[in-house]
Amino acid sequence: MTDDPMARVVDAPLFIVPRVLDALRAYREGAAPPLPGLDALTERLLAGVAAHPTKWWVLRQFQKTLDAVADDSLRVLLAVELERLMDILGIASSDGILGIDRR
Repeated sequence: MTDDPMARVVDAPLFIVPRVLDALRAYREGAAPPLPGLDALTERLLAGVAAHPTKWWVLRQFQKTLDAVADDSLRVLLAVELERLMDILGIASSDGILGIDRR
């Protein structure tokens, strides 16, 4: 049986106000690097976070994106961007979803 990283996630509500959605849109339109899955992730967040305003839901979206990237160096770059998205969404910790060397 494999270890499910989502089992370690401590869920918490997120406060998704218009300012947060505006910041996500600005991130999408801004200088986000062209990394695999990042555009699709940002679109999923914009489409679903207001209906699912929880840390668990967001980190599940992160995990789906990371699982689709096999290259370790790309995963590291993607994790940096996911931390930027965590800042926008008000998530302090990934509870290990981004790896042991990340927050």
